[in-house]
Amino acid sequence: MPCLTVRDHWSLARIENDKEKMATDGGQTQYSEKLQKVLADLGYGSRRKLEAKIAEGHISVNGSVANLGQRVAELDVITFEGNEIEVHLQSQDLPKLLLMNKLAGWEVSRNPSHDRTSVFSRLPPLSSGRWVSVGRLDIASSGLLLFTDNGDLAHRLLHPSYGFDREYAVRIRGELSDDSVENLKEGVRIDGELLRFSDIQYYNGRGSNHWYHVVVREGRNREVRRLFESEGVVVSRLKRVRFGPIFLPSWVRRGKTIQVNENDTAEMCERVGLHGSVPGNRKSSHARRKPSRSVLLGKRDQAISNR
Repeated sequence: MPCLTVRDHWSLARIENDKEKMATDGGQTQYSEKLQKVLADLGYGSRRKLEAKIAEGHISVNGSVANLGQRVAELDVITFEGNEIEVHLQSQDLPKLLLMNKLAGWEVSRNPSHDRTSVFSRLPPLSSGRWVSVGRLDIASSGLLLFTDNGDLAHRLLHPSYGFDREYAVRIRGELSDDSVENLKEGVRIDGELLRFSDIQYYNGRGSNHWYHVVVREGRNREVRRLFESEGVVVSRLKRVRFGPIFLPSWVRRGKTIQVNENDTAEMCERVGLHGSVPGNRKSSHARRKPSRSVLLGKRDQAISNR
């Protein structure tokens, strides 16, 4: 019996799940999805937020106000926030997952300020739906930034219950004392929040510039910078090098974006309990080479470049 890959297991789970999602319309079997799930998958918000919008009567399907629990099928038209969204469910497959090596100065916003470059302007176009960023990096930070065409996947990757920590390479002016390292690991209360590094390791350096690698459990706003500032240290460079099991390979040049291969994408879906119910993988009109190399720790040696 042939060995099944992660993608094979994912596809089998999807088939089983699909059996519960078939509706009968005029004697014909038709695939359907819950309204809030379709909108969440397209990046219009969390399911909870969208359920509230449905309850408030702000969403309609085929010209009629939608109700909670309503399902939509192929070619139904959803109206939400002035947008008409035609439903396409038949080409479902794995979601797309992109990995960007973000440059400092690029803004994680669809409407960047002061003529800055939006990270979204550097992504390949989609035939339908839109890219959703998995978290953010502030404008002065660089490194690993993930995007997906599936809002539910993005939400799950960020949810604390799945335990995906973040690792950063940080260059500071000067060195930390042993007491400062212990303070940062034990926790510092800043603006009413208790912040800490779950790990901090000296990496290398010379002169006034020294590199540390730090790990945080959640990506709170400017958490890494605020922690170093609490010890009177100036951060001169901040680069994210890992998100959960996904690392930033040295072969992804600064400012470039690659598509995560299907096996890695399927494994990430498995890790967050997304078993074969995810729309996506619609072919982009912008052809890009899909690297076969894995970006998951344990599958290839980690190769991080601080340059």
